Amino acid sequence: MTYGADRTHVLPPQPDLSLARDCEQCLGWGTVVTRDGDHELCHTCQDTPGDDGGTAHYDL
Repeated sequence: MTYGADRTHVLPPQPDLSLARDCEQCLGWGTVVTRDGDHELCHTCQDTPGDDGGTAHYDL
């Protein structure tokens, strides 16, 4: 039997708190919790231009 740290544990993403300061979506945390219980960066305040993987975002 082997002992040690569980390698399946994933650290939450590291948000830029200066961007999250006044965000109403994440309340200043910079991350949100998904329905599956995972932490992900807030799409409202943490998205940066060029970080969308080639998809376009439009404000209507």
